[in-house]
Amino acid sequence: MTKISIATSLRESVILRAYKCCEYCKSQDKYSLTFFTIDHTLPESLDGATDFENLAYACFLCNRLKSNKLNVFDRTSDKWIPLFNPRKDIWSKHFAWNDDATRIIGITITGSITVNQLKLNREKLIEYRHSLILFGEHPPT
Repeated sequence: MTKISIATSLRESVILRAYKCCEYCKSQDKYSLTFFTIDHTLPESLDGATDFENLAYACFLCNRLKSNKLNVFDRTSDKWIPLFNPRKDIWSKHFAWNDDATRIIGITITGSITVNQLKLNREKLIEYRHSLILFGEHPPT
């Protein structure tokens, strides 16, 4: 399948809607050492459209770890659980920050599954968050 190019104006609209933060791990693009991408919440490989309602702003690693997954099998409940979808779900209903705001806690099964699948508390992210806290730049508002 050929990837569809995303118009600059659409890309900019997606970035502004996300306040220049990854819509999964909440990393801010201005402080990130990795590049950010436009994620199709319903992947192109599953016929997801390249339109404003289906696009999310994501850091490279969150986008890569999400890949074309919509659901992840949860062995505890023995069910397929949907990953967090920033176009359909509200971040604060599925996630919270721990006491020092360096870790994301899944407060629903979707949140927990997404934290695990996208590794939202990977070591470098925790270090990144801790550094930004020292400068009053985390968590993003």
